[in-house]
This record gives sequence, C-alpha cells and structure tokens, in this order.
Amino acid sequence: MSRLSALLPAALLAASVFLHAGGPAGSAAAQAGARERAIYTSVVDKNGEPVAGLGPNDFIVREDGVRREVLRVTPATEPMAIALLADNSLAATDAIRDIRDALTAFVAAMHKEHEIALIGLADRPTIMQDYTRNAVLLNEAIGRLFAVPGSGMTLLDALVEVSRGLERRDEPRAVVLPIITDGTEFSNRHDREVIGALKRSGAALHAVTIGTFPPSLADPLRNRASVLDEGPRVTGGQRISVLTSMAVPKALERLARELQNQYKVVYGRPESLLQPDQVTVSAVRADLTARGAVERRKPGA
Repeated sequence: MSRLSALLPAALLAASVFLHAGGPAGSAAAQAGARERAIYTSVVDKNGEPVAGLGPNDFIVREDGVRREVLRVTPATEPMAIALLADNSLAATDAIRDIRDALTAFVAAMHKEHEIALIGLADRPTIMQDYTRNAVLLNEAIGRLFAVPGSGMTLLDALVEVSRGLERRDEPRAVVLPIITDGTEFSNRHDREVIGALKRSGAALHAVTIGTFPPSLADPLRNRASVLDEGPRVTGGQRISVLTSMAVPKALERLARELQNQYKVVYGRPESLLQPDQVTVSAVRADLTARGAVERRKPGA
C-alpha cells in the first residue's frame, strides 16, 4: 500500500477580483458574478433527517458576523471528494466489523456521483484506495481493513496530509470523514496546524467517534480532543459521537442521506480583496439545524 504523501487536496479561497468584460452590460454582469459566493448546506430536523423544499428566505448567511443577502437556493448536484479515514489501530479491534459494514453501505450510497478514497490510520496514514468511483475497488479496500496488532492511531497526521492533497483537487465540495475509537493517538501535530490545514482544504470535517474519549493531559490526546471539538464546527461539518461501534452503520447511513440532500446557497458579498475569516449559514426556523462549507475554488483560480 502506498504512503499518503502520494495522495489527494481544494483550492484556497481566492480573493475576489474586479472582472472586466466588453461593454457596460458585460462589465455589470462580470461584477455581479464576482460578488456571488456559494455555500453547500445541509439542513436537518430534530431527528437528524434532511429537510426538503427550502428557499432563499429560509437561510441566513453571515461573513464575520455580517449578514449577507441570499440570492438563490438550489439542490446541490456538484461532485464531492470524500476521504474516508478508518481507525484500524489495535483499539479498533472489536469495532472493525461494524466499521467495515458501515463503510460498505456508505460507498454503495455515494460512489456513483462522488470520488471516494479510503485511508487507514494504524501506525501511519496509509492509502487503502485512492479516489475513485469504482465500487469494486473500494469494497476490496474495505475488505482489507483489519486491526493492526500493537498499533496506535495517527488521525492528526492523516487530517493534515489528506487536507494538503485535497487542495490539489478541483471538486466544488469535499468531505473528510474519520471513523475512530478513543484509543492511543501517535501523531505529534498541534491542533492549530491540523485545523489550519482543514480550513485551507475547504473540506467539511464529519467525525464519527466511538467511545467516551476521556480528558487527558497527554499532548497527542489533548490536541486530538481540540481538533474533534473545533474542526467540525469551523469547517461546516459535525461530530457524531456513539458509545458503541454497533451504532456506526446507522450514523453513516444518516450522514449519506444528509450529504445527498444538500442545498447550494448562493449569496451576495461586497467586492473586496480581503476574504472573510468565517462564513456561517443557519436556518431561519428554530427547529432546523443548518451547516455548510463554502464552495471550493479550483487550484489556481
């Protein structure tokens, strides 16, 4: 199996620039396009199920706390790059079967429209299967997922390396989906480094965590706890905590439905060379939860 250094990564959010086109009408159209941004948004009800039929008046978008005008809302049909990070360390021994079952069902639901990669986390990040829509290859890789004796997990290393890889990919949407236990963390990455890499990738972090994850003063575990707390929140993802691996298949089934039913929320912003530090989306209705990630720009755009 190849090392993750050969892998994957979304463009940095490029500065908006003034676009010139021939004639006054062309110039106005170019300026209007430069002021528009999109955020891919999931909306779920109190049971975690996707909500359909929403429009511009159902969303609130803010840049650094300043509300922006929502121009239009359509179903999101653009492709995603999805990096699946599977804990196959010693701590995951009893959970491996449930993790494999969950991944198999997730791949079946998502592979036709989206590129999916599988990375193992034991001892060092290892590519089990690079990005593909080929379900046969992905299922073969899932079948090779076994707990490695005497190994620890390298989640933080994998998040950084996968994020760097995603920066070189041009899908408008990206998801990083780790499924991990609360075992030993072998990475020595600082939480700021990991969160920064995730933000630059433009990917939403959806983390499924199995176990109690007790507090620890050990640096690797403390940094991991910080990333699992802040990373999903600042990237437009979520942390899904389950106590037993038997709940993982249902959690991934629900997440697949959520990702398949996202909205593309297009909003207007003032022309500026400065990009906002934070873009947030929320639902007007108090009984709904919205989360999203800004559309990724192609490398070099």
